[in-house]
Formats: sequence, C-alpha cells, structure tokens
Amino acid sequence: MKYVFSAWAAPLALFWGWFFLSANDINFGSIYLSRALHDLVFQLYGDMLGVAPETIPWLIAKACIFDTGLIVAIWAFRRRREISAWWSAQRGTLIPVPVVARNEGDPARLEG
Repeated sequence: MKYVFSAWAAPLALFWGWFFLSANDINFGSIYLSRALHDLVFQLYGDMLGVAPETIPWLIAKACIFDTGLIVAIWAFRRRREISAWWSAQRGTLIPVPVVARNEGDPARLEG
C-alpha cells in the first residue's frame, strides 16, 4: 500500500508545487516556474478541452479530491478491523461478538 500512496502523492506534489510556484511567479530564474509558462500551459489545455483556462485548476482539484477519497476508502477497507477496534477503544465499548454454541443436537442448551 505504501507504493500506492507514493504513486498517488508524487504526481500531486509535483503538480501542485509547480502550480503554486508558477502562479505566484516564484521561478528561481527558471523558465519552467515562470508565470508566462503557467499561463501558456493553461491556455493550451483550455483550448484543447474547450473550457476557460481559469476553470482547469478547479477541475484538477476536484479530480484530486476524488482520487484522494478513493485511495483513503481502499486503505480504510483494507484496515477495517484495526479501525473498528480503534473506534471501539475510543468509545470505551466493545462490539459484541456472538457466541457460537458447541452443543450439537439440543438448541435449548445454547451457551451465551
């Protein structure tokens, strides 16, 4: 799962790092982080998608939120027993576990 988190987080960190540095024109002398390239990239994407360039960051943010929710849901599903135990410990209650009867023929003699 750590590889999934890495494969999910690395592109997000790279994109949003580039986005905020270039949007604020913090370029460290590099053309890649300049505001001119930022505007050109979003104008190009806007022309290809047929939408206004100002809406593209919001579309990407929505996709990132959806992807994050999906990754967290998969992680929570894989760890559902640990999460349930933690939740029960936080609430101070235990989830009752039904006792299975060991008496083979007589249903009146169920243990529990």
